[in-house]
Amino acid sequence: MHILPTISTFFIVLSAIFIAVGWRQVFKNNFKAHRKAMLAAAYSALIFFIIYMSRTIFIGNTSFGGPDDLKLYYTIFLIFHIILATTGAIFGVVTLILAFKRNIKKHRKIGPVTSVIWFGTAVTGVAVYILLYVLFEGGETTSLLKAILGT
Repeated sequence: MHILPTISTFFIVLSAIFIAVGWRQVFKNNFKAHRKAMLAAAYSALIFFIIYMSRTIFIGNTSFGGPDDLKLYYTIFLIFHIILATTGAIFGVVTLILAFKRNIKKHRKIGPVTSVIWFGTAVTGVAVYILLYVLFEGGETTSLLKAILGT
């Protein structure tokens, strides 16, 4: 089932591309294009999240299958990515809410921070994908349901 991680990684990268486009548009004072790009980024991130969570619940997550001497470094990197992604998602929701509520002053302050965090999330997410599916063969995959139910 390597296709689902590939698809979800595509959507997280796509969201980062849309954010870059949105940034460019806001610097050009093209606020309508900025809004469209940022909404496209949010939808792309949401599609990623739906695929990722569905896969996690029903199929499972893949453990690191690389050399044992790299597992600790991979785990530390993965934890960093998860913290970054969670922070980015929270910042993203807050940034969108500020925009929808037309609180542009706060939106302008938090937006650039959110974007930088999201770019970091996309880059580290791609690195995790490469480590799990490109450089090394993935380890065991166990679904959350199987782990919980013990079946």
